[in-house]
Amino acid sequence: QVQLVESGGGLVQAGGSLRLSCAASGRTFSSYAMAWVRQAPGKERTFVAAITRSGGCAYVDSVKGRFTISRDNAKNTLYLQMNILSPEDTAVYYCAADSAGIFRGTLTQRYDYWGQGTQVTVSS
Repeated sequence: QVQLVESGGGLVQAGGSLRLSCAASGRTFSSYAMAWVRQAPGKERTFVAAITRSGGCAYVDSVKGRFTISRDNAKNTLYLQMNILSPEDTAVYYCAADSAGIFRGTLTQRYDYWGQGTQVTVSS
């Protein structure tokens, strides 16, 4: 089992940057595939990016070239560097863990563990 705690959200102007972090408990963090998922007001949770246990990455098209997902297994931490933010990126951002360790697609229901979320607000 793993517990996840996100941080780093906040208010930023369009065009700005933020770096989200997700601290994980437990000694098996490196075995999980990890993802960032976001939920905009009034909408369902949607996949943003994922990184497998071996370091392979996947992104939703709308963030490619702007967002970078990474992990530091020594620190049990997942990151999301977000650049060139736009108001459309406003959402609560969640980190999630998949015990399968591999990328199994963008369906958010496949992730076993979730953090509590961190709010990102981008003003125009």
